[in-house]
Amino acid sequence: MDALILTNRMRTRASELGFTQSGVCPAVTPPGLDRFHQWLDAGFDGQMEYLADRREAYRTPNSVLEGCKSILMLTMVYHTQSPEQQRLGRGRVSQYASGAIDYHDLIHARLKKLVAFHNELSGGTARGVIDTAPLLEREYAQLAGLGWIAKNTMLISKTEGSWFFLAALLSDQKLTYDQPVTTDHCGSCTACLDACPTDAFPQPYVLDATKCISYLTIELRSQIPKSMREGIGDWAFGCDICQQVCPWNNKSSQTLEPDFHTREEMEYLDLHNLFSLTDEEFRTQFRKTPLWRSKRRGVLRNAAIVLGNQQRGESVPALEIGLTDSDPLVRAASAWALRRIANEPAMRAIELRLPLEPDEEVARELRGG
Repeated sequence: MDALILTNRMRTRASELGFTQSGVCPAVTPPGLDRFHQWLDAGFDGQMEYLADRREAYRTPNSVLEGCKSILMLTMVYHTQSPEQQRLGRGRVSQYASGAIDYHDLIHARLKKLVAFHNELSGGTARGVIDTAPLLEREYAQLAGLGWIAKNTMLISKTEGSWFFLAALLSDQKLTYDQPVTTDHCGSCTACLDACPTDAFPQPYVLDATKCISYLTIELRSQIPKSMREGIGDWAFGCDICQQVCPWNNKSSQTLEPDFHTREEMEYLDLHNLFSLTDEEFRTQFRKTPLWRSKRRGVLRNAAIVLGNQQRGESVPALEIGLTDSDPLVRAASAWALRRIANEPAMRAIELRLPLEPDEEVARELRGG
């Protein structure tokens, strides 16, 4: 089939499946590969060892699809109404994770249909991926003309801002390529850099993930460093700050996907209630949401940190439950939070727990060390 006809039919089908933008680029070595390697060498990936483990695989799309010639880059908007300001006893969830479904599940299902359409139409082979394969999606999206990589390292579209997921369809067919975006439209604006409460940007266009609230509340499996805890504020899962302040997002469209609309119980998590959930109840409530990535221990750790930042006496009963949790990660975060609240019930709970605590790291938190 003619490359232009195949490309246009693929774009049309992608739009029918709910993808909001599409662009095509050749399957070449990504332009930002050296920057990615420098980022890894600087240790900015933290505990995300899977990135370094697949370091060389990012060099070519053939690592994802043998014989790949073209990449159809796709976006799907997830933007919903931004939540109100802080609510005591509640924790914020990043917009992308506040819907009724894990976005991977929804987008993978759409990509599967698009792959079947491609193969039937062309007689070739394709593979659809979304942020799990060794592919520098933002680099290819810029190469495909969808936007530019901004100072906060997000891909920004002049028409859609940055409130969208990126997905890719890799094809062994020659498609018609779009012109890459070569202009940076951030200008002199530093709103995203200035607003980050944990100083996660050592310089424009570089993110130190080990200081990013999204990394700290999702990817980090150990205790959140003390120097970072106050900066987390009331973010219980992820963070949207650098997107919320970006001028390009002022006119972003709202998602048309019902499953991406924010659920009332996810707009702000009831942090107190989390500590009372059994393992099975937690699994039932969050198994099919992005929060499952952090598992119960990570979510409760985050909840304790947020309650410690809010410093309200009403949170003491929930944190007392956390102080006796089977997981030391949860107990340590609960101990820190109780010391932050520091009223009489909080200090009494610490005093009663300290002689019983078998874990030295938790004991240090109980002692305020």
